[in-house]
Amino acid sequence: MPELPEVETIKNDLRPMVEGRRFTGVTFFWPRMVLQPSAEELCRQLPAKRIDEIARRGKHLIFRLKGGESLVLHMRMTGSLLLRDRNAASPETDRYATAIFELDNGTELVFSDRRKLGTASLVKDECELECKLGPEPLDPRFTSEVFKERLSRRKAPIKAALCEQKLIAGIGNMYADEALFAAGIHPLRPANSLTLAEIKKLHEAMRKVLVQAIGNAGATFSDYRRPGGEEGSQQDAFSVAHRGGQACKVCSAPIERIPVRNRGTYFCPRCQNSATCS
Repeated sequence: MPELPEVETIKNDLRPMVEGRRFTGVTFFWPRMVLQPSAEELCRQLPAKRIDEIARRGKHLIFRLKGGESLVLHMRMTGSLLLRDRNAASPETDRYATAIFELDNGTELVFSDRRKLGTASLVKDECELECKLGPEPLDPRFTSEVFKERLSRRKAPIKAALCEQKLIAGIGNMYADEALFAAGIHPLRPANSLTLAEIKKLHEAMRKVLVQAIGNAGATFSDYRRPGGEEGSQQDAFSVAHRGGQACKVCSAPIERIPVRNRGTYFCPRCQNSATCS
C-alpha cells in the first residue's frame, strides 16, 4: 500500500512536470472510483482546469487547481499514478488502468490500480479532507508531547493506533512495523501504556524511518511504482516489514508475523520483548 513516503515520492516526481499544466480530458474505466461529484460530472468539470500545485496530505495526493478546487487521489492498496506520453500506451499499465487524465502538453496520468480500490474526488474545500486526518508525523508541530497526548486516550494496540489516520496521517502497516522495531516496542502494547521515554523514542524512530524511506523513493513489493515506472528501494533497508521467518538483522531471531486488528504485523520477538504487553 502506498503510504506517506510513496505518496511523497509521487508528489515530488510529478511537481516539476505537471504543475502549471491544464487537464484536457479524463476517462474513467472504473467510474465507481469517483466519490464526488460523480464520474460523469468530473469528466465535465475537470477539462481546462490548471494545476497550480501538487501536494500531499497523509496518503492522499492533492492537485490544487486554479479557482480553489482540488482533485484528491487516494491510491489505497494497489494504486500507482504513472506519467507517460499520450502515444506511449503500455499493455501492462492499461490492463489495470481505472482512469486516465490527459494534460495539455501531450502527456497523461494513468491511474493503475489492480484491485480497483483507489478513489478520486473533486472538492471545493480541503477541509473536507482535513477533518478526517490527524497531524503529519514530519510536521515540526507534531512534537513528542503532542504524540503523548494523542496516545493517552488510546487503549488499542500501539500498532493499530499508529495506523489510525485520525491519530496520525500517512503511516500504514510497513512504516508502523519499522518504527516500532526501531523503538524496541512490541506491536501489541496498549498505546496508553507507553512511558514518556518510550513515546519519545517511538516519535524519533517514526521520523527517521519516514525520512529514510522518502530518500529511497518508497518501498516496492508488488504494485507501487514511481510516475516514471521506477521502483522504490526502501524495501531493501527494512528490518522487519515483510521479512517474516527471516533472521533479525540485530539479534538473528526469526522475524514473526501476527495479526493486529486484522493487519499483518511483523516484529522481532527478542528485540521487541512482549513481557510488557497486556
